[in-house]
Amino acid sequence: MKVGFIGLGTQGRYLAVNLAKAGYDLMVYDVRDEPLQELAAAGAKIARTNREVGEHAEIVEICVVDDAQIEAVVLGAGGVLEGAKPGSIIVIHSTVHPRTITKVAKAAAARGIEVSDVPVSGSEAGAKNRTMCYMVGATAQAFERCRPLFATSGSDIIHTGGPGAGIRAKLAHQVIICLNMLSAFEGMELGVKAGVAPEVLEQVIHGGHAQSRVADNWSKFNPGRHSVGIFYKDLRVALEFAHELGITMPGTALTQQLIERILRLDRMENS
Repeated sequence: MKVGFIGLGTQGRYLAVNLAKAGYDLMVYDVRDEPLQELAAAGAKIARTNREVGEHAEIVEICVVDDAQIEAVVLGAGGVLEGAKPGSIIVIHSTVHPRTITKVAKAAAARGIEVSDVPVSGSEAGAKNRTMCYMVGATAQAFERCRPLFATSGSDIIHTGGPGAGIRAKLAHQVIICLNMLSAFEGMELGVKAGVAPEVLEQVIHGGHAQSRVADNWSKFNPGRHSVGIFYKDLRVALEFAHELGITMPGTALTQQLIERILRLDRMENS
């Protein structure tokens, strides 16, 4: 199968490497040269434009940062749609607003091309270790065509429903993660300032009803400075979408305001 991958960032580069290692006829594109060279060494073909990836691939996976980048990559001049053939599938891994998925899908459908929204969870470590969770919003046919690709990096591949269902599931997922981070931050800060060792608190939390993946290793959790912007953006999208649905999420709004404090890299040392 001919596959394309655009966006070789923190997660994307390892998702693409896993595809190359699995033996797919892979073509990749990114605006930076360093990950392109890494993928070339892994056996991938290097494109010069997004359009070239569309011309090559039966399935194009895209893992860029935000809505504007998705629109530029797919709909812009020299974009994927200019080269993609009828019957191909565009897979969007980015966490973006559902209306962006709808806009891109409508433009693609006019050319006989299907769009599936397939956000992922697992971060860099999950991509490296092939333990990613894929939330697949797709028709049943597209899901079956794409599942072998996702299996190269994913341990959990969940068909969340038809097109549009993947991104809705991911936004709910991000809200829960971030509110967990807020509770872990406040609880751990309280315990440490009261004189309890972080490792002891983690044992207590793991053994009690407060247990969560987020809290289990909170003192070692080091998402990196780039994660502040990513989580802030994801929560902004979730809040915008919630407003459109007529839902109030005050906890999410508070967490977004505090996200830099919650994720500060020196949190335990300064507690």
